[in-house]
Amino acid sequence: MSDKDNKGSMTVAEAGRKGGETVRNERGREFYETIGRKGGATVKAERGRSFYEEIGRKGGETVKAERGAKFYEEIGKKGGDRVKATRGPNFYEEIGRKGGQKVKKLIEEGKRAARAAMAAPAAEGAEEGAAPAVPPSEPAGQGQNE
Repeated sequence: MSDKDNKGSMTVAEAGRKGGETVRNERGREFYETIGRKGGATVKAERGRSFYEEIGRKGGETVKAERGAKFYEEIGKKGGDRVKATRGPNFYEEIGRKGGQKVKKLIEEGKRAARAAMAAPAAEGAEEGAAPAVPPSEPAGQGQNE
């Protein structure tokens, strides 16, 4: 082919970029957000959530191999600084308090469930006329401060 035949031609990447810019200018950014959500929902329905977990893990491993673990420290710091700038330092106090309350609630629920589980066998034994289960006591002198 001569230079005359290639005059005005562009690569596939250039054509795609030009077409994408035209669509963005005509339809706006929201159009891409909408079709992206629809596409994501379709992929999730076809392949399941585990697909996204797998590709996310693979992508994270690739980035870690290319840029190192230090990269994640840097972007985490940048993200934290951005949140602090937009939401203020009290935001972290608020979410910390909420997280602490959630942990406290989960611990209490776990303790209740454990007590209920311990009480269930004792209640079954009492119904059958058997003696209630009593934990063995320690022999005298052991486990005590002397």
